[in-house]
Amino acid sequence: MKEHATAVEAVRRTNLGEVLRLVHHEGPRSRSLITSETGLNRSTVADLVTALVERGLVVEQVPDPTKRVGRPSPVAAANTDVVAIGVNPEVDAIEIGAVSLGGGLRARTRIELTAVPSAADAVAAVAGTVRRWQEDELSGCRIIGLGVAVPGLVRAFDGLVRLAPHLDWRDEDVATPLAEALGMPVAVGNDASLGARAEHLFGAAREHADVVYLNGGASGIGGGLILDGMLIRGAGGYAGEWGQTRPGIANESHRRTHDGVLEEEVSRARLLAAAQLVGGDDAALAAALASDPGPTADEEVVRQRRVLAATVANAVNALNPSMIVLGGFLAILRDRDPESFDADVRGRSLAVAAEGLQITSAALAQDRLLIGAAEAAFAALLADPLGVAAQ
Repeated sequence: MKEHATAVEAVRRTNLGEVLRLVHHEGPRSRSLITSETGLNRSTVADLVTALVERGLVVEQVPDPTKRVGRPSPVAAANTDVVAIGVNPEVDAIEIGAVSLGGGLRARTRIELTAVPSAADAVAAVAGTVRRWQEDELSGCRIIGLGVAVPGLVRAFDGLVRLAPHLDWRDEDVATPLAEALGMPVAVGNDASLGARAEHLFGAAREHADVVYLNGGASGIGGGLILDGMLIRGAGGYAGEWGQTRPGIANESHRRTHDGVLEEEVSRARLLAAAQLVGGDDAALAAALASDPGPTADEEVVRQRRVLAATVANAVNALNPSMIVLGGFLAILRDRDPESFDADVRGRSLAVAAEGLQITSAALAQDRLLIGAAEAAFAALLADPLGVAAQ
């Protein structure tokens, strides 16, 4: 009898997680729509929604009766006062965001740096910001946990940063000191993999099951891969290091480094220098490049676009995705002339592999990594709303 009760409770927890995932990833929906999407009966859905409302994870609203025929079904929506903190440490800045259940950004800051931060520096900056937010912007909110999007190799099973070369982090445990400082769980992952997850759930790739995401940041170029709807991590969690691939630049006059590694050839630092900037976020870089900084900048943009197109074509030929998403400064390169860039990629790809291919810039723009990091923090809640709610 006890085993049966335990099994029933396990099924209920699973169903609660599925309902919460629906309103978090897909947006507000009526009980009748949830019934249709989950295949559960109406009374079960009513019980699940009520339980989530009681735990402060979901709110119910009555839809506008003037826009419906018949008795309106209550609409369940994610409680936006439930938030997770997303963090992205980089060589030039630390970005921190509070992301609501439902995927919206509640608060955001970018801490500009004059030196590359140590892991301890990053922990101190994040902890200080979150404490201030708890007294101000996030007063009255419930923080589920933190997610950290690191530009480097992160071990999948425990979140240890094995190597973030541009940050000079080696075998760094950032989760433990952050958890101790703030008293909440911390998840750590690769920035590009988390960005890929964000774009797949909330951004440009929502309707696609096979996606290659390339992220360009101050530390270089990383990538995320989604095949058949699943994020591919690799044996240790280190898949997607596109920046270390060699795009095969046949003409040495187009090569800027001896090895021709992608993230040395296609480089944010080179674009900043060409635009005569010493720093700034992607919006500042895009504005500077658009303001006609001169022929040197134009030549560098053209060169980097050519190399990037070759890399994207390699991804098309090897993986046959239905969508390529470019984030960070890579989106700036494409957006200079999207039609010609996409045509260049198709011209370098096998025709059959590129059939139906869509190429786009990240829809979540500068928030993509913060939303992806927060999603890692929400994972435990979505898996077991009752267990996390009880903590």
